[in-house]
Amino acid sequence: MTTAVTRRAATGQEPAASARQTVEDLLQRVEHRLQSFLAAERGRYAEVHSHAVVAIDALSDLVTAGGKLIRPAYCLTGYLAAGGTPGAAGTPGIVDAAAALELLHISALVHDDVLDDSRTRRGRPAVHLLHSTLHRTRGWQGESRRFGEGVALLVGDLALVYSDELMSHAPSGGLAEWHHLRSEVMIGQYMDVAAAAEFTTDPGLSRLIALIKSGRYTIHRPLVVGASAAGRADLAPALAAYGEAVGEAFQLRDDLLDAFGDCAQTGKTAGLDFSQHKMTLLLGWAMQRDARIRDLITEPGHTPEEIRRRLLDTGVPQDVERHIAGLVDQGCAALADAPLDPVWRGELTNMALRVAYRNK
Repeated sequence: MTTAVTRRAATGQEPAASARQTVEDLLQRVEHRLQSFLAAERGRYAEVHSHAVVAIDALSDLVTAGGKLIRPAYCLTGYLAAGGTPGAAGTPGIVDAAAALELLHISALVHDDVLDDSRTRRGRPAVHLLHSTLHRTRGWQGESRRFGEGVALLVGDLALVYSDELMSHAPSGGLAEWHHLRSEVMIGQYMDVAAAAEFTTDPGLSRLIALIKSGRYTIHRPLVVGASAAGRADLAPALAAYGEAVGEAFQLRDDLLDAFGDCAQTGKTAGLDFSQHKMTLLLGWAMQRDARIRDLITEPGHTPEEIRRRLLDTGVPQDVERHIAGLVDQGCAALADAPLDPVWRGELTNMALRVAYRNK
């Protein structure tokens, strides 16, 4: 889809490519930091008992499985756009901040898979499923499901603890935003669970949940953590306006991928929003036009393919695509008057396009 943003992104490609390469280089350091940190923790606990490394190994598996690293990328971009130095001597702290954001995300993913009863994550069995299967095949005592979910809760908690340890090495300027981010995503997760249980058609609430549990935590606050770490908290209003709009576009793409995406590409279970009664904006708008969709989701015996066909018939997926395009334009326009180097303004524009129009 061609938008005002895609036309602007076509100009100044060489400097933008250089900016992106700088971020990519730092992301490699983030991955190395995560792997070396977890390896050191494993070495420490391997001396205690073989069971003591199980949760660490689960985290290492998720790190090496490869994620999109969107939150670390936005944190690093916020830091560099605010004037932070990309030199080796000047970035260890911001690398730790970016690594902390990735571990926080992994914590949320592991817990989310329990809440949503997801079977796969990053192309592999979800932590709770892997350990419930292990429990069952070894004939251990107790209920396999509860064991697997208990292990997943502890693995997610450990990732949360480690994220805070890494953030303790980051520049102190980003800590206030970090604390806000952590509490906000938990509140958003509860709101999501409650809305799924009520399953009331409320597009306004759906947008609020998408913003609180995903948009701000994915783009807005990582950007501000990075900029604040570089001493530029004054950029927060512009970055917030960009991040909230592009963050909502990110979540709407996620909703479309859940409904219509290919699990071989996304690496996670498809159609979970249907089976878990998630009141996404996509479903909220669709049910306002066709009340039968609610019955297809809540009544037994209906397939995800039936729901997909009905959704397409409403025309709502196309409306969501147009809304995504408008949000991207809105977010990037918020940076027009911000005191940013044009190179980094261009890179933030390109990043908005990448997250809003991804296929996984």
